[in-house]
Amino acid sequence: MRRERLVVGLDVGTTKVCCLVANVVDGIIEIIGMGMSPSRGLEKGVVVDIGRTIQSIRKAVEEAENMADVRVDNVFVGIAGKHIRSINNSATVSITRPDRIITKEDVHRVVEAARTIPLPPDVELIHVIPRQYIVDGQEGITDPVGMTGTRLEVDVHLVMGSVTAVHNLVRCVESLGIRIAQIVLEPLASSMAVLSSAEKELGVVLLDIGGGTTDISVFRSGDIWFSKVIPIAGEHITNDITVGLQTPIEEAERIKKEYGTCLVDAVGDDEKLDVATIGGDGTKTVSRKKLAKIIEPRVEEILDLAVQEVEDAGYRDLIPAGMVITGGTSLLEGIVEFAQQRYGIPVRRGRIPQGIHGLRDIVESPIYATGIGLLKYGVEGRDFARVKATRGRSGGLLTRLFGWFKKFLRG
Repeated sequence: MRRERLVVGLDVGTTKVCCLVANVVDGIIEIIGMGMSPSRGLEKGVVVDIGRTIQSIRKAVEEAENMADVRVDNVFVGIAGKHIRSINNSATVSITRPDRIITKEDVHRVVEAARTIPLPPDVELIHVIPRQYIVDGQEGITDPVGMTGTRLEVDVHLVMGSVTAVHNLVRCVESLGIRIAQIVLEPLASSMAVLSSAEKELGVVLLDIGGGTTDISVFRSGDIWFSKVIPIAGEHITNDITVGLQTPIEEAERIKKEYGTCLVDAVGDDEKLDVATIGGDGTKTVSRKKLAKIIEPRVEEILDLAVQEVEDAGYRDLIPAGMVITGGTSLLEGIVEFAQQRYGIPVRRGRIPQGIHGLRDIVESPIYATGIGLLKYGVEGRDFARVKATRGRSGGLLTRLFGWFKKFLRG
C-alpha cells in the first residue's frame, strides 16, 4: 500500500523566505510547490520587524500553496542567527532492574538528565541531539534499547537560542494560522541536504554561507559535534561592492552573481564590465579585476572566521573529509578553489542528494539547501507532521471558496 504524505519546510532567512511543499510517497520526496519572497524585517537571521516579516512569510507560503494546490497549516521552520549557541554535555543513569535490560524509559531518563543544565532566563533549548550512548564503558552505541548493562551514559549536543528571537519567529508564523511542527537549526537541516553519510562518519565541516549569517557545523561519527552561527556572509560582499564601485545595492548584487570571483589572479587585465552609477543616470566601465579585489578579502575574512571557530573548538584536525560549502554564496565563482588553496583540505560545493524529485531548479541549486534539508528532517529526522491539503483543479468551486476563506482568516 502506498503511503502518501505532505511535508512543508519554511526557511526564514535574512535575504529570502522560502517555502517548499513536498509530496512524500514511500519515503521518496517530490517537491510540488515552491514560494519565495524577499526577506523584510530580519537582520542577521533575527526578526526585527514582526509586521514586515509576517508579510514576507505570507507571500512565500501563498505562492507555494498556489503552485501545489494545497493548504499549508503545519511547517518545519529553520532558525539561525548570532544568538544561537551550542555545548556538548553528558549524563549517566543506573540500570537497577534484575534483568538489566535497557528500555526506552531508561534512554528517556538519561537524555533528560543530560539536557538538564542551568540556563539563563533569556535562553531556551532548541535541540537535544544524542551523539552516542555508552553501556558499561562500551562507546559508539546508537540505540541501546534491548542491550544488557548496569550503567547507561549519553553524550548530547545541546543547541540553544534567545527566547526573544525564538518566540518572535514563532509568533510570525503562527499569526498566519500555521502551526510549527518543529523549529530546526538551519545547519542541521542543511547537513541533511548536502552531506553524505560517509562524510559525516569520517569528519567534515559544513559552511552554509547565506545572506546575513554563516552557519558552521562539524560532524563526526555520523553526528553533529559542534555548531555556531557568525553574523557575516554574502550581504557583506554585496555592501563592499556597493561602496567600492559606488553603485546601487541592487546593481552590486547583480554583478556579484554574474561577474564576481574571489580569485584575483584568474582574472585577465582586459576584462571589463558596465556598472550602473548611483542615481541611475548612466553607467561606467570598471575592470573585473577591481571587482575581484573587492570580493577576495571579504571571502577570506568569512572563511577565516569560520575556520577559526572550528579550531577554537578543537576540531581543526578532526575533519579528514574536509569542508563542504553551501548556501547562496557557495555559487560565487572560485570560492571552492580559494578555500582549497588556503586551508589545504578537500573542499566541495554542496550538492542535493539522490532521492529528491520534482522541480529541477529547486533540486539542483544550493540556494535551497536549507529548505530541502527541512523537508528531509520532517521525513527522516523526527516524527512526521501531517499537512492538511485540499486537492483538485485550481479552477474548482471548492478551491475558490477555500482560497477566499483562507484570505479572510489571514486578513
